[in-house]
Amino acid sequence: MNDSPPAERPLDQRVFDEWPDAVRTLFDGSSLESKTGFTASLLTVDTSGHVRTSLLGVGELYAPDSRTLCFALWPQARATRAIAQHGRAALSFVCDAAFYQVQLLVAPLAAVAGDDSGLVYLTGSIDTAESQSVQYARLTSGVTFELEGEGKTVLDRWERQIEHLKQAAAAASR
Repeated sequence: MNDSPPAERPLDQRVFDEWPDAVRTLFDGSSLESKTGFTASLLTVDTSGHVRTSLLGVGELYAPDSRTLCFALWPQARATRAIAQHGRAALSFVCDAAFYQVQLLVAPLAAVAGDDSGLVYLTGSIDTAESQSVQYARLTSGVTFELEGEGKTVLDRWERQIEHLKQAAAAASR
């Protein structure tokens, strides 16, 4: 006979429809230099049914409110074409020792006056979302990177992109 206490649930899985505080802070568009290295995987499905991944940094992601994520993509990117066809994407990333996967319903944002970046701005609303963590192991990162060479140039570009995302998000909410 086994008298040991029942094992704790090894997987802590949480479903949410609003960004948790740690994620909102990550995607708030501020302090980009201190968040450099963070990478999220944007997953889309192309016309052939193949899953495609685009890697995005904090300079390409902005959460204007608790249920929305705006992001910037290059117009020629496969993800941009797939989203234009299906209006859906999934974002996965590691934050605050948990793995997140968020299904997004995506729509285009209007162009921003004075923006000559050539980027396409999109807004996604949370369709379904969950985070997962385990008590016996702490996720410390997902895909990460270091800026090399022209890092300052990239940070400057990210600052402009975030400003344009903020402007586009504000215009869409009016």
